[in-house]
Amino acid sequence: MAFPTAVNSQITDSVTQVNTEVLGEGPAVATGNLFVATSQALANAAHNATTNQQLATTSQQATTTIGVTNIFSLGASSSGEATSKVFA
Repeated sequence: MAFPTAVNSQITDSVTQVNTEVLGEGPAVATGNLFVATSQALANAAHNATTNQQLATTSQQATTTIGVTNIFSLGASSSGEATSKVFA
């Protein structure tokens, strides 16, 4: 039983119980916040990886197109000359 005060003992008991509840819930709330932050960070990382792959594919397609265009723009004699030097 609480010490006698000018405040009703039921009020002091109620405040004590609420304070105990808050202290008891603290670790669970902190762990929940940690899990939410971690899952959001992992989701952002996965999204960034997908976006980077898409951008890399676009760059690779552009590079391949330029390379093929350069190969086709060469004359037959120059490509034959280059091929003979590669295999010689």
